[in-house]
Amino acid sequence: MDAELAEARILLVEDDARMRQSLRDLLQLHQCQPVLTATGGDAIEALQCAPFDLVLLDLLMPGVDGYSVLQHIEQQRIDSLVIVISGDSGFEAVSTALKQGAYDYIKKPFTTQELMATLNNALRKIRLQRENRAMQQRLVQSEQLHRFIVNNSPDLIFILDHACHVSFINDRAEALLNFSPESMTGAHITELIDPEDCDQARLFFERVIQEGDQLATAELCFRSNGLFARKHYFEVTVSSSNNPQQGIPGFERGELMLYGSARDITERKEAADYINFQAYHDLLTRLPNRVLFKDRLSVTIFKATRNNSQFAVMFLDLDRFKVVNDTLGHPLGDRLLQSVAQRLLESMRSSDTLSRFGGDEFILLFPEVTSIEGVEQIADKFIHALKQPFYIKGHEIYIGCSIGIAMFPADGEDMETLIQNADVAMYNAKSKGRDSYCLFSPDMNRSPANRLGLEADIRRAISDSELSLCYQPQVDIQTGAIRGVEVLVRWQHPERGLMYPADFISIAEEIRLILDVDKWVLRNACRAVKSWFPSGRPTIKLAVNLSSLLVEQEDFVDFVLATLAEEGFPAQCLELEITESVLLKDQEHITRKLQRLSDEGVDFALDDFGTGYSSLSYLHQYPIDTLKIDQSFIGAVAEGSNTSLVEAIVAMAQGLRMNIVAEGVESSHQLEYLSGLGCRYLQGWLFGKAHPELDIVKLLDLSPEQLREHALQVAH
Repeated sequence: MDAELAEARILLVEDDARMRQSLRDLLQLHQCQPVLTATGGDAIEALQCAPFDLVLLDLLMPGVDGYSVLQHIEQQRIDSLVIVISGDSGFEAVSTALKQGAYDYIKKPFTTQELMATLNNALRKIRLQRENRAMQQRLVQSEQLHRFIVNNSPDLIFILDHACHVSFINDRAEALLNFSPESMTGAHITELIDPEDCDQARLFFERVIQEGDQLATAELCFRSNGLFARKHYFEVTVSSSNNPQQGIPGFERGELMLYGSARDITERKEAADYINFQAYHDLLTRLPNRVLFKDRLSVTIFKATRNNSQFAVMFLDLDRFKVVNDTLGHPLGDRLLQSVAQRLLESMRSSDTLSRFGGDEFILLFPEVTSIEGVEQIADKFIHALKQPFYIKGHEIYIGCSIGIAMFPADGEDMETLIQNADVAMYNAKSKGRDSYCLFSPDMNRSPANRLGLEADIRRAISDSELSLCYQPQVDIQTGAIRGVEVLVRWQHPERGLMYPADFISIAEEIRLILDVDKWVLRNACRAVKSWFPSGRPTIKLAVNLSSLLVEQEDFVDFVLATLAEEGFPAQCLELEITESVLLKDQEHITRKLQRLSDEGVDFALDDFGTGYSSLSYLHQYPIDTLKIDQSFIGAVAEGSNTSLVEAIVAMAQGLRMNIVAEGVESSHQLEYLSGLGCRYLQGWLFGKAHPELDIVKLLDLSPEQLREHALQVAH
């Protein structure tokens, strides 16, 4: 105890000088240096100036006596133990001193052993008191910290009893779900769960109780409270335990309780749902796309084979749609496609599937048909529905459709055959006249009018120079100059007339002649653009759209580099446009190919960004220099629709320091809006349609205002 005594701060209050000196000497023998006072007044003043562990106090002093000092210590709540050392040994004196807060009472004369024992006991008590206070303070701080962490956690934190009633839930319940913790105490946990998920929630919590303390996780939909309630999706993690102590309110020792947390994953789930929707739906019409249609068709084939039943596949192509699209513009054409989809859906059953296959083509699946006559009635209904006028933005529009029908199993027992034969039947219907349908017949595959006959025509088109190139300018609105041109292919068919890519590219891809078409386009476009400039060195970008089949070829990089070398076209002026689907195939090989061309100076643009998977990951993984915003999104600007996706794409591209080209710009309003977003490069009818080579050369030196004036003249 000498160490504690040496470190203790002791106030010695004694009016007798000899006693004061004697006590000081005794304490100094134990390395303690007490503070000495001779009167009660001096003692009170000393206590006000500094803290003391112990006060050795004489009671009988002139003026302010020891009782007054005790009273002062009690009133001021001074944290000091008082040991009275007094010559008054009467019971009343001792009793009064102890009642006024004295720790102990030593009568004069005393022995050294008695005094030291009392001092040591007092110091021990002081140490224990301080350790206890420190422990209590730590407990309070720990409790406050844990309460702060729990109540400020971004997650719901809760404790349930064995019947799944809420014993505790943190304040996050009010912030997220508008339920106060008080209102939920005692309520069953399913009162927080959306009714659609209540059964799943009950099974989940029952399993946790049955399996013991093993952690279990589930995704559950919670409901919020109030007039504007909405659903929240949570990742719930729960474990069960027997209460090890009685410190948790509301639980007895050994009683089963559940404790867990719930993390709000609403935004993540909505984003995943949106990405999943993009992967399986056409964003313009919100119909199933090819992938989802083929998945449903595969399931239908399996069921029909097992049940020995039949079903129908229809291929529907709109008549006169391209005339409407070219005359009134793409935004109105897009609105027309949406109206067509809605009108078709109104004539279908919930078990049927309508899919947009691309452009103005739709494909339909009817899994529950009993006769061919019934299918023909459905086709007649569609033809009649689409013959009625459409009223869009003040325009009265008339279109029609041609329908081809293939039956399972008579016209094909696998997916590709059914789709192909329905397509062949559709072309046969179109060749016989508009607004009609045609059932597939094996004879059609031998008819020169069917789609398969286009294979020889495409081969001839390349060799007989029936293909031609047009160029649409891409304008830099900051400098007023044409930044580049996108090359587009046209086919002057000797019998069918002028054909656009939508008329034959998909067929060329199916029979793999797209490889020859793409190679012809790249070589002739490089040769043409180089010839536009006196020095022979192009000063603008040439944008060439390539099919995924060509990019996937082993000799793709060698072919591009060889073409550039043979035509003397600088790699820095070439921009190859690829779609998102290319990047999702054999990523390792595609990355190497694109990077090799990028190292040579070739730029890459991601075409129709936002209409496919639209993942940020491949923007970092691949050497993409430019994002092209699909014209369907630009059309939303003109219509005053939600433009948040356009703004997000532009902001993202700017953050990644990528170029942006907005396609389908047709109005001054769109120009002003995109310019305000910082979108520098624009392409569309506002600056000119796709021009033949002789016409595009004349536009290279025109300003944006002149380009718009020229476009208006062409439009009229």
